[in-house]
Amino acid sequence: MLKKIGFIGLGIMGRPMAMNLVSKGYEVIVTDLNKEAVQALKEAGATSAESAKEIGENSDVIITMLPASQHVQQVVLGENGVLSGAKKGAVIIDMSSISPVVSKEIASIAEQQGVDMLDAPVSGGEPKAKDGTLAIMVGGKEEVFEQVKDILAAMGSEITLVGGSGSGTTAKLANQVIVNLNIAAMSEALVLAAKSGIDVEKMYEAIRGGLAGSAVLDAKVPLILDRNFVAGGRIDINLKDMANVMETAHSVGVPLPLSSQLLEIFHALKVDGKEADDHGGIVQYYEKLANVTVGRA
Repeated sequence: MLKKIGFIGLGIMGRPMAMNLVSKGYEVIVTDLNKEAVQALKEAGATSAESAKEIGENSDVIITMLPASQHVQQVVLGENGVLSGAKKGAVIIDMSSISPVVSKEIASIAEQQGVDMLDAPVSGGEPKAKDGTLAIMVGGKEEVFEQVKDILAAMGSEITLVGGSGSGTTAKLANQVIVNLNIAAMSEALVLAAKSGIDVEKMYEAIRGGLAGSAVLDAKVPLILDRNFVAGGRIDINLKDMANVMETAHSVGVPLPLSSQLLEIFHALKVDGKEADDHGGIVQYYEKLANVTVGRA
């Protein structure tokens, strides 16, 4: 049984995910640039490593949860990276949201060294990372997926093998299109209601049980009404995801007019200093256009 787990990347999502692995009894070794996060995991029962290479040397399964493609490439393929220390038969599970092209490239290089890799990005944000109910979409070999399914179940409640290598990251891109365009459409509606002078909270209560209702609506509207933009999913990370969406879509011949406009909205928010806000902060773009603020009556 694969029991020794290395975990690299203890950010907004990675830290609670690693905590759940520790709480479920797995032997976890962690590393991150944020020493406070590393210390918190050590206090919970994990051990720490000084490098990705050391993680590779001491783990059966290595999980990466990093911001972007280049970070995963550096951590896995770099001079002092995971593959410089990983044993044959080890499994890398990249749970970051990166380009499917990069996922396939890394998996191919890992396979040449006798190391299997799954791309297994997640959806659900920080709340679901904390309570271990993330949706996890997986790409890779079925036999490898079956080997590590119990580990994934310690972090998520909906775990689906989508297909071969790159399928998980492709599914995550589709997820990001739906989630972020949903937030943008919701933002337009909230700003329309606010500028019209109606009680936005009552409007939300009136529509949430109908066809406009969604998990996004219920997760984001209360936060917007409270003007709480503390990030569960940062704008700059979602900007990166939507850039990957457009690159992937263009490479396979799929025009995405709405997604391309949303990417420009994310760029505008970043220029406006909102890059660290939650992606529910998309509403601030529309508020600025309409010169109105959405809030409680």
